Amino acid sequence: MKNIFFFLLILFSNVLVGQSDFVSSQYYIDSNNGDDNNNGIEINYPWKTFENLKLLKLYPGDNILLKSGSVFNDNLEFNDSGSLNNPIVMTSFGKGDKPIINGNGKESFTVMLRNVEYWELDGFEITNNGKARKEKRTGLTILAEDSGVLHNIIIKNLVVRDVNGSLIKQEGGGSGILIRKSDINIPSKFDGLHIINCHIYNTERNAINFRAAPNREGWFPNLNVIVRNNLIEKVPGDGIVIVGCDGALVEYNTLRDFPDILPHSEPAAGIWPWSSDNTLVQFNEVSGHRAKRDGQGYDSDWNSNGTIIQNNYSHDNYGGFLLICNSGKSYNTKINIGTKNTIIRNNISVNDGIRPYPTELKGVFSPIFHITGPVEGSYIYNNIIILPKREANIDKTLIRIDNWGGPWPINTLFENNIFYFEDDFGIELNGVKDIYFNNNEFSYKIKNFNIDYNENKTGITKEFVLKKIINKMNFGSTQVK
Repeated sequence: MKNIFFFLLILFSNVLVGQSDFVSSQYYIDSNNGDDNNNGIEINYPWKTFENLKLLKLYPGDNILLKSGSVFNDNLEFNDSGSLNNPIVMTSFGKGDKPIINGNGKESFTVMLRNVEYWELDGFEITNNGKARKEKRTGLTILAEDSGVLHNIIIKNLVVRDVNGSLIKQEGGGSGILIRKSDINIPSKFDGLHIINCHIYNTERNAINFRAAPNREGWFPNLNVIVRNNLIEKVPGDGIVIVGCDGALVEYNTLRDFPDILPHSEPAAGIWPWSSDNTLVQFNEVSGHRAKRDGQGYDSDWNSNGTIIQNNYSHDNYGGFLLICNSGKSYNTKINIGTKNTIIRNNISVNDGIRPYPTELKGVFSPIFHITGPVEGSYIYNNIIILPKREANIDKTLIRIDNWGGPWPINTLFENNIFYFEDDFGIELNGVKDIYFNNNEFSYKIKNFNIDYNENKTGITKEFVLKKIINKMNFGSTQVK
């Protein structure tokens, strides 16, 4: 009876404080040793499930504390916000394994932040594995819908895994973490959204996926977005997709081991912006992308301006190192200004473009650089491309320029790049004349790299590559015009 009284007192206090001064609360939940008849506000009297939590209104400064080693089979949706100096925090307490929240496919999400701001999620696991794949299934969804500007959401130290969404993008796909803004009646966006130090694996279709409708006439992009130091592995589709943002920073992430399970119709790549401006992608490693369509490590995509991809490491990706593209079907409309002013510099690509089989749509196709559609002002310089000997059935195209409907790429410059290769590689320009090569070095011998092909495929370690990037190698003087 005493414990029920404590719980009723919490509810009554929440009603009284309203929007006035408040005292932040700590809510303890322990699936192993808790009891929902406890008061939940003392560490020694935790709740067992989320049932009491779902009845509460949360206030700035409140903490939701999940006991380490706990396992919860439930879903959570939050609609209350913190404040600038008093965010709402959901994290773990005690020693042991990260607490786990299993959605079990009951809802489209396991955890949802809906139209909230000043939140932190820290230090627990999320899964959402249903009996069968289902479209739009996610682990964590962060939504801004007719909300105006939402500030300061921090996602850190999470494990998001085992989400079996659809493999088909047009069906809605699926994601480990989905960030979506929707402007049905009120322009909405995030200002200060950070995803840091998370481990995302076995999530279908994608890992970290932003979504927003393109509209250049009512441009209202997300701001101050940072995706940093995350490990993404065993995800078949897109790794990190930045959509509807201006000035997003994607850095120090590792993406690897993409399973080859997408249908031939499904394009995917490692890291790329779509309908975003001034995206900076740097100091990332992408390897082992195996999508049957695209499959590059990096991409500067549709309706994006000012993308910079620099100081990254790319290796062993089926589709090549880089895609720069835009569709001509919607070009020069209120939703698509083209892909413009892309800078690709100081990157290292090793053994990319190794798709071992023909695809249904394009046959044998995996150029190291693919530039297509209404793309303007691409500047590609100071990169190192290392291409060991290929099997006879693998594409040996270094650069391919073609047309994804509408205008062709214009004003493309390759300058001060080093290309080391053992096979004869081709360049397919398809009649494009405004592409320029200046001061690049092309060598048939892979020299000065001490490559041991019996060790880790190429023998080139991440530490070696980063050292070469930092030192910004002394580029050769061979000029090809």
